[in-house]
Amino acid sequence: MSRLNWMPRAVVLLVLSVFGATQLSAQALTPQEDTSEAVVIPEPVLELSAALKMREVMQVLREEGLASGAELANDLPRGATDPLWSAALSRIYDPAQMEAAFNESFARSLADEGATVAAATAFFASPIGERALSLELAARRALQDEAVEAVAERAYADLAEENPERQALIDDFVAVNDLVESNVMGALNANLAFMRGLAGSGDETFAMPEVDMLAQVWAAEPEVRAEMVAWVYPFLTLAYQPLSDAELSGYIAFSETPAGQRVNAAMFQAYDALFDQISHDLGHAFGLAMQGDDI
Repeated sequence: MSRLNWMPRAVVLLVLSVFGATQLSAQALTPQEDTSEAVVIPEPVLELSAALKMREVMQVLREEGLASGAELANDLPRGATDPLWSAALSRIYDPAQMEAAFNESFARSLADEGATVAAATAFFASPIGERALSLELAARRALQDEAVEAVAERAYADLAEENPERQALIDDFVAVNDLVESNVMGALNANLAFMRGLAGSGDETFAMPEVDMLAQVWAAEPEVRAEMVAWVYPFLTLAYQPLSDAELSGYIAFSETPAGQRVNAAMFQAYDALFDQISHDLGHAFGLAMQGDDI
């Protein structure tokens, strides 16, 4: 149940590839969560959010979002140094607003589940929980360097011969927390939101029926899945290298508990709602910038 979500990387992949896709799928994506009703966040949920280091997580996601947005800027009429695009990115990836949006959805998902919240807070505030989260944050930042990413990929590949028991633990962690399937679906939903925002920017170039958006998003699914698989396992190998097998097994054991499963699901729901909104806003801003309009 890694406390970081891999959405930004997948969304960037989709944004760069989706417009060339043509395959149609009859499957429907998850509808966006209705967040129109204000949510009062209970103190225990805020304490769990703090134990999960969500403030630090949002700062990392901002760093990644700004870097990804800078790549997209190369296609803008005003170029990579477009000050209006930079300002829009800073606004969209505001860490305080991101944290608040996450916490609202998180609280909505965990309403009336005080025992679950208490159990999760106890684990993630414990020495092993706190250490695992700190390691995840450090690894996430380190993997912004492509050279480190290559080292992590080799490290996971080497486990098959050098330490198959450790590889099995990494694989179990991914399976127990549904880290591939949930992140792939979240990425597809976020990209659909991006395309909706792009279509709503006012440029007829980006307007298309919803069915065509779905077709293009689903056409990119194999590429997104492959990217996710290629990234998740090396990331965990790097992040948890300092943990002993016993410590990692303890983390997996908590993830298998009812509280671990419920909090994991609630986090994915909160991340999905957050990234759907970010992606929609990003698509809308990108569409305006492509037209040379003020954002």
